[in-house]
Amino acid sequence: MVYGILGLINFAHGDVLMVGALVALQTIRCSLICVALGLVPHLLAIALAGRWWCMILGYTIERTAYRRLRNAPRLAPLITAIGVSFLLQTLAMIIWGRNYHTFPQLVSTVPLEPIAGVFITPVQIAILVVSATLMVGLVVLVNKTRLGRAMRATAENHKVASLMGVDTNKIIAATFIIGSGLAAVAGVMYSSNYGIAHYAMGFMPGLKAFTAAVLGGIGNLAGAMLGGIVLGLVESIGAGYIEDLSFGFLNSSYQDIFAFLILGIVLIFRPTGLLGERVSDRA
Repeated sequence: MVYGILGLINFAHGDVLMVGALVALQTIRCSLICVALGLVPHLLAIALAGRWWCMILGYTIERTAYRRLRNAPRLAPLITAIGVSFLLQTLAMIIWGRNYHTFPQLVSTVPLEPIAGVFITPVQIAILVVSATLMVGLVVLVNKTRLGRAMRATAENHKVASLMGVDTNKIIAATFIIGSGLAAVAGVMYSSNYGIAHYAMGFMPGLKAFTAAVLGGIGNLAGAMLGGIVLGLVESIGAGYIEDLSFGFLNSSYQDIFAFLILGIVLIFRPTGLLGERVSDRA
């Protein structure tokens, strides 16, 4: 959404995910007594409450770091985004420290075997359901609502949208707020799946999200979803082959290499991605 409207690659997005996970962790720690007393229905409800802080953070980043650079050369907001990323990581390191934190078990992690030889945990099922629901909701928001129509108009041409009565500043701010809220939910799901939270945990998910967006067609919501699915399958299958062919000498942690390999191949042979580029050129 951010690239489609501003043409800006927000490298700080992964760190907003990290903030969402750590804020959720802190909220859970502060609320364990209430949960024990039955005052809160479930830890998951507390964890997702951290999304509001990330939405405020997203608005603050857009308002203070990016708004003044909209008409600047493209390199300026890119460097600013990298700077914001390092700033968020440093602040998180100061607040939560350098150590890894154990994230509470929000959903059971006991593996299930619905099909012989295929294992999946309840938390992974929950992640699939939540991700699909959020994706459908986002597509409906962008394509069927007044806000979404204003987003598409702003993405098409800022100046013309302004002349038609669209407050582009509010639309861009709303885009950052929505994106940051989704990043916070993603941070909770990511930490729930792996059971840890760390000040530098947002770097790799953010980079893979960018890779998935490029693979599917950057600026295209459906393309980003398709790119994420394809990237995940390639990583999982590739990691399995690496482990088998190396007779266990190389483990599945080497799957990260496939994200960068796919990124390089796509940029060389099909820069527009699988579903093509849908963002119009701006004068």
